[in-house]
Amino acid sequence: MHPRMPKPRLNVLIVGAGLGGLSAAIAIRLAGHEVLVLEQASTLSEVGAGIQIPPNSSRFLISWGLREAMDRVSVLPEIIRLRSYRDGNVLNEQPLVPLTEEVYGGPYWHCHRADFHRVLVEKCQALGVRILINSMVTNIDFEAPSVTLSTGGTIGADLIVGSDGLKSKCREQLLGHSDPPRLTGDLAYRILVKAEEMRKHKDLEEFVNKPAINTWMGPNAHAVSYLLKDQGYYNMVLICPDNMPGGVNVMSTDSSEVLEFFKSWDPRLQKMIGLVSSVSKWRLQNSTEMASWTHPSGKFALLGDACHATLPYLAQGAAIAVEDGGVLGGLLAKLEDRSQLPALLRTYEGLRKNRTTKIVVGSTGMRDILHMEDGEKQKRRDAVLLADDIKPGFPNKWRDPTFRNFLFAYDGAREVEIAWERFRERSGSGAAGVFRARL
Repeated sequence: MHPRMPKPRLNVLIVGAGLGGLSAAIAIRLAGHEVLVLEQASTLSEVGAGIQIPPNSSRFLISWGLREAMDRVSVLPEIIRLRSYRDGNVLNEQPLVPLTEEVYGGPYWHCHRADFHRVLVEKCQALGVRILINSMVTNIDFEAPSVTLSTGGTIGADLIVGSDGLKSKCREQLLGHSDPPRLTGDLAYRILVKAEEMRKHKDLEEFVNKPAINTWMGPNAHAVSYLLKDQGYYNMVLICPDNMPGGVNVMSTDSSEVLEFFKSWDPRLQKMIGLVSSVSKWRLQNSTEMASWTHPSGKFALLGDACHATLPYLAQGAAIAVEDGGVLGGLLAKLEDRSQLPALLRTYEGLRKNRTTKIVVGSTGMRDILHMEDGEKQKRRDAVLLADDIKPGFPNKWRDPTFRNFLFAYDGAREVEIAWERFRERSGSGAAGVFRARL
């Protein structure tokens, strides 16, 4: 490409204004392209409660200028603790401060999902990303490419990115058939406890005075808890077998149902559950691995939960969606000619698919570690954790340096640079041509 020729400026349409879609919007806009986000909901908001933002995603957020905004709404947990379900005794722990900043170059944040979402929305607005609500996509023309809305209107673009979550209509359009979420057999009780109520109980003070991730492991279930910003709320997620009626994915219940299941667990955990009256319960679902996330036209790609929904047992679901957006934006920043777009999308998939598959599989495998039933296998797990003899396969995945490095040290920006340099070597410096996937 002649050095004086301007880089192409694409019109990119993103379907879905969730955490992954907004991350992609920011990265692609920073790459110099025009971005329109279509959201079917009537408001821009996130449902749920707490969310974990590990360094592999926080580094992207910082590179987009969001350090200060995220610091304002986040807590920095000092340590991860794995506990016995019976009495809450600590079996193993992994410090996070100063580890994640010093070794992995980014903080491990906790915040409310709504706060995280708002930070991304505000950044999009500041960058000039257009976001249209009440915009349900009913059909995609992959060759044009364009989308048809429920209103009958059609919107064209140079590139369409499907980031419409677990129940993705974009995924179904790409596959050419129905592909509903798959049941995993688990559900999550989500609870927010007022920290001021917990401070009234001496035996609960440790949980609200020093930020930490506490995980109780028990038969067929586990519980994860951590403090949210300003020490106002304590976030609890309790996972157990799915008992929800068919066709219902989210519903309300009361604390008595949760207490009944966890009645033999750490009395302190039970006390926390008893401090609330309302509880939401969420069926945990995921999707089967796809052969490809991109359309042969070279004008469409999927991102985030739309193509690699995962169980939350490694706290990486949102993080890898942010990574997707960052890598796709990084590649689009390199684009020298529109003819490179199909190969660029193949490269995006090549850089992302193996990693996300390993995390999805690892998250499912983590259930086996967390949910061991009483017996010899559980005793051996606990003995290994207490001995803290770290070897391959160590049960605390955040303490196993090899696996932790795989999760936290991932550098999507560097992956993009390596992929682009390989392209330039093959096609000639600065030459436009077919951008070959790094697979």
